[in-house]
Amino acid sequence: MSEEASNLEDGNGKVSRVIRIGTRKSQLARIQTDSVAARLGELYPDVHVEIVAMSTIGDKILDTALSKIGEKSLFTKELENALERNEVDIVVHSLKDLPTTLPPGFTIGAVLQRENPHDAVVLHPKKAGLTLDTLPDKSVIGTSSLRRAAQLKRRFPHLQFENIRGNLNTRLKKLDEKDCYAAIILAAAGLKRMGWENRISQILNPEDCMYAVGQGALAVEVRARDKDILEMVSILHHRDTVLRCVAERAFLRHLEGGCSVPVAVHTQVKDSLLYLTGAVYSLDGSDCLKETMQISVAPDNQIQEFADECTHVGVTACNVPESALAAAEKLGVDLASLLLSKGAKDILTTARQLNDAC
Repeated sequence: MSEEASNLEDGNGKVSRVIRIGTRKSQLARIQTDSVAARLGELYPDVHVEIVAMSTIGDKILDTALSKIGEKSLFTKELENALERNEVDIVVHSLKDLPTTLPPGFTIGAVLQRENPHDAVVLHPKKAGLTLDTLPDKSVIGTSSLRRAAQLKRRFPHLQFENIRGNLNTRLKKLDEKDCYAAIILAAAGLKRMGWENRISQILNPEDCMYAVGQGALAVEVRARDKDILEMVSILHHRDTVLRCVAERAFLRHLEGGCSVPVAVHTQVKDSLLYLTGAVYSLDGSDCLKETMQISVAPDNQIQEFADECTHVGVTACNVPESALAAAEKLGVDLASLLLSKGAKDILTTARQLNDAC
């Protein structure tokens, strides 16, 4: 990055560093990015932040289910291209959109404190007061997620599930203005960040529907070689969120899962123990393998330098104890290995084949 691009002089001759943040153009993405920009502005008052918004493949292809597009980086590729060309210095993502293996030269430099990661039911106005349990038989529920559909088909067999695409605004408009859907399923975190908590009719607990890997967390992606930027954004890390998401990402990566297969998780940190529940499902929810494991993530007060050793499943967090990060990654791998030993690979392979054939 050139000095001209990285510095800005004000009218009084004072030079500020310019940090350009890449983001998607959607309203939710802008709200999320603005929140990160505001945090950086508070922490580094001499830094001038510029927002660079762009559209991604996932934003442009709205008539096809996400699981059908066959692109591993639907919402990240264009942003990463801009990062690679030095057109932006950092990129803000929803962590669940980031593949568990990042392109060479990139790393996640910050994982911010997680918002509610659970899924939410948004009812059609005519269905106000009902729940998924009390909706009439054959009511149609809209969701773009195979993970949600598989779990909810298993839990609520009296309902029907159909694909719905678009950003939050678009999906809510489709729900409200048409009678196609009795309800739609959305991430509670997105609704809260948009200020639309009043639209949430029901929060789905883990017994009904576990969430996606990384759901509810924001990630700041940077060029791994930019140690100064990496150190700058690392202050945004939230320790428990980092550990939970490292375990979840390790679980998904070891399963070789993605958006084309139903994989779900639930994590919590309690009394220095990290708990991970993970599950794989057939597309119709009839087959399920689900297990829970735990591991100690007690801090060891070890201080680290920024290096490859503190990068786990694409997350660089040298201000989080290496022993805890390694334990979190091990937990994800061990749980995935357990499910694979019980037949998870066959369930996932069949799910992929059926999804491709539909």
